[in-house]
Amino acid sequence: MLHQLLYIDPGSGSFLVQAITAALLGIAFFFRNIRLYIKSIFTRTPKKPNDNPPA
Repeated sequence: MLHQLLYIDPGSGSFLVQAITAALLGIAFFFRNIRLYIKSIFTRTPKKPNDNPPA
């Protein structure tokens, strides 16, 4: 009886792998954006030289 409960057909297994992969990538990109936002708060951007000097 236990062997029948552990069976996962290929369609379900494929769906499970896809769902886990999507969740992991979604979490990775979410935290990457938060990390970059926090980093941008504490870092300064260098001032660019004036491209159009007064004539």
